[in-house]
Amino acid sequence: MKLETIINQPVIEVERFDLRPLRPSDVGLIAMNLSDPRVALNTSSIPHPMPPGMVEAMIARAQAEDRIEDFWAMDGIKSGAPEVMGVISLVRLNREQSEVGYWVAPAFWNSGVASEAVEALMAANPQNCRTIFASVFQDNAASARVLTNCGFQYLGDAESFSVARNAKVPTWTYSLKRD
Repeated sequence: MKLETIINQPVIEVERFDLRPLRPSDVGLIAMNLSDPRVALNTSSIPHPMPPGMVEAMIARAQAEDRIEDFWAMDGIKSGAPEVMGVISLVRLNREQSEVGYWVAPAFWNSGVASEAVEALMAANPQNCRTIFASVFQDNAASARVLTNCGFQYLGDAESFSVARNAKVPTWTYSLKRD
């Protein structure tokens, strides 16, 4: 038997699911969801098709002691849903700032999972940030609604390179100020 290492990162309880650190046993569900082009095309960093070993490398980065990004699985096991309905992360920037990013499996789109995850992570504020940034592709209005519903304010337009699209994509940038 091999025990899985859980890194120093909080579990955040939400009514329908828990946000918990990634673990090696998540590889299959994460890979299945990330291999869906609809997921990859809505992110800047997930390639399509996905290369072998990418998810294992992501989980290894998530468990590294010197990581700059914390990842949480949206684990729905307590309500009979899959162990990975999506993933949300916070990247440490500087000056008490972070950037949130997330994806949700298509089976859970328009179910409120993303909004609940973002809201819970912002309330927990595990990195003790004063400002949290986010950006979404302009052709992903659902993700923009998640952010505005969670109190994020629109900052402006920009663009970001999408690995899956192999192109620069127009984005909307948002921030959330913490007291």
